Amino acid sequence: MSNGKMLTAYNVKTKERDVPMQDAVVSRTAKGGYIAKGHDGKGNKLTALLGEAKALEAIKNGVAKQDW
Repeated sequence: MSNGKMLTAYNVKTKERDVPMQDAVVSRTAKGGYIAKGHDGKGNKLTALLGEAKALEAIKNGVAKQDW
């Protein structure tokens, strides 16, 4: 899902896979998981479920902001 520098997500609207996510914000879900929310730069919203390691790595690398 990620190449280490950029989070990617599936764009439901355009049906594209591995779309780079801009302005990503990682949040905790009610069940304790992690979700990244952002956009593709063209006005389409993107979301991606992440494992803990990938979520924390993205925050550490400055790819995403932390929201908790």
